Amino acid sequence: MRLLAGAPVGRIVFTRNALPAVRPVSHLVDDGAVVLRTRLSGQFTSAMGGASPVVVAYEADDIDPVLRVGWSVVVVGFARPISDPVRVARYEGLLQPWVGKVVDTVIVIEPEMVTGIRLVARA
Repeated sequence: MRLLAGAPVGRIVFTRNALPAVRPVSHLVDDGAVVLRTRLSGQFTSAMGGASPVVVAYEADDIDPVLRVGWSVVVVGFARPISDPVRVARYEGLLQPWVGKVVDTVIVIEPEMVTGIRLVARA
């Protein structure tokens, strides 16, 4: 989770129309959970189908293709929208969107499983 917290962007993996879908998104790690902002009308939010949690994967990495070193972390857990206005306002201040569209929904992913790999230089 420490490595994930240092990455500026990752990829959310979710199910859309019974198929896997992947979208890049910025995030932050707060109190052991992954928090991201998205659009209410976005494909990921629509795939969530309301306030019920859905299983997702979230992946971020930092890999140097020349040196062939780096790391990759995958979090699998339940994603749900945050509705508490105080928490929403806090995350809106901490997590600025990268896109020029309105991002009006805050999502939290509670990790159930965290895995990763570290790529190291050959000896």
